[in-house]
Amino acid sequence: MKKIVSLSVMAAAATSFAFGSTADDIANLQAQIDKLKTKQSKINAHDANDNIKWGVDFRTAYDNINYDMASGNSVGNDSLLSMRLWLNMAYAPDQHNVFKGQLSMNKAFGADFGTSNGQTRALSMGGMFDWTGNEALTDNSLKVRQAYWLYLGDKAFGADIPWTFSIGRRPSTNGFLANLREDDPAQSPLGHVINVEFDGLSSKIDLSNVTGIPGMSFKVCLGYGASNAAPLFTNATPYADNENNLDDIKLGGFIFEPYNDGQYIVKATWYKAFDLPGQNAPTPVMSGNQMNPSVSLGMDQNFYQYGDMQGAALSVLVDGLTEDGYFADAKVFGSFAWSKSMPYAGSSMMGSTQDETGTSWWVGTQLPVVEGGVFGLEYNHGSQYWRPFTYAEDTMIGSKIAARGDAWEAYFTYQINDALSLQARYTDISYDYTGSNGFFGNLSGASMKIDDIKQGAAAFTAMGGTVDATGAHNLGVVTGNLMAQGMPMQQAQQTAGKMAGAALFAPQVVEAAQDFRVYLRYRF
Repeated sequence: MKKIVSLSVMAAAATSFAFGSTADDIANLQAQIDKLKTKQSKINAHDANDNIKWGVDFRTAYDNINYDMASGNSVGNDSLLSMRLWLNMAYAPDQHNVFKGQLSMNKAFGADFGTSNGQTRALSMGGMFDWTGNEALTDNSLKVRQAYWLYLGDKAFGADIPWTFSIGRRPSTNGFLANLREDDPAQSPLGHVINVEFDGLSSKIDLSNVTGIPGMSFKVCLGYGASNAAPLFTNATPYADNENNLDDIKLGGFIFEPYNDGQYIVKATWYKAFDLPGQNAPTPVMSGNQMNPSVSLGMDQNFYQYGDMQGAALSVLVDGLTEDGYFADAKVFGSFAWSKSMPYAGSSMMGSTQDETGTSWWVGTQLPVVEGGVFGLEYNHGSQYWRPFTYAEDTMIGSKIAARGDAWEAYFTYQINDALSLQARYTDISYDYTGSNGFFGNLSGASMKIDDIKQGAAAFTAMGGTVDATGAHNLGVVTGNLMAQGMPMQQAQQTAGKMAGAALFAPQVVEAAQDFRVYLRYRF
């Protein structure tokens, strides 16, 4: 259109000068120019408000990962290459209404993890629970990571209280503090307790004007983690409640920001999640000679619901330790979080029939080291029954924040130019208890002391037991050796069974994990 306007002006000018310029001709020419400028302004304004604005965020990464198992073995991958594409979109027809969305692809080089055991879209791949549908490596298809409408209001309750309302697939990953190492703006939740894809709504009121306290706000969040509805064509009543499936998984909570002046930022949160899923612990299956049997584990692949969960966190960030100088660009933070499991009557969560409380603390700093570069260092510790919703944390070896143990992390991020950045990062996790990255039942989520598993497995071997792909063998021999040490037969049988269970579990229990990552990221 700009070319058309320019050509029209040139044509008008050429015509006028070809036949001689008079005062009337000049006036007419100026009127035409003004008219065309007005029309061009209207076109520009229309185009500005009638198009979705797109942005590209493309990251290629190299990871060297390693898992140290409780059995003494190590497994890993020293050449995991991946690519992550985010297509960001936004549209604001007026000052009150905003749409934001994000399409995502996340895959390993030369691989397609879009199916699991022949079944499409299971668990972390965006099926039953699409909590990590865009964080787990899948395939080369584009998926919706975010899609929500946001309303910006001026006066809540007739007072000078700005407010917002939003509904859709929420920006619920890379929240406050977790965003620092990701080199991203902080999203809605506190990263210490919530870092997972979610569908729901939120509403926030800004209380700073009426209280005089900088940045004070209160936000309510509600959402679904899974819906109990039968897919189309699976039965005669599509989308009705599926009585043989899980109930709706719901979560509600709030985020309270008591103070935020841009330098000192304080945030607190609390949530409660209902009807949380997990799997049953495996059932021992006896076989072989009755006097010297073998034992294997019978696995139940179905998911069941075990109870509810509460969580809370208080997080503080100091963005600039001094007014000027080197430490004006330094950041330090600290956060304390709490979780509480609430199993159904007659059920158990994470291996316990009782309400169990878990805690975690997290500290870190980010320091400028060169022009355009920052160095970050973080440490977090979690107790035996600590359980956050951080399944979508961007770490190949699992969430470091969820660790029931200790995690260290160091990273260096360098902004090469306006579009390109580079990061090198090392994460080291040492687990004290099992189940850090599991669900809420008694299989992957059960919290058992890893040292006890190692000791039981070692004792089973020392007493003559053996383990192979078919199970644990020579229970009779182990029982006999325990009895020879003076242990009553019934106690010896029970002890041999526990030791055999430990020997079976040990190769599947991660005691420590490490991830070294280097990425190159394009954003514009």
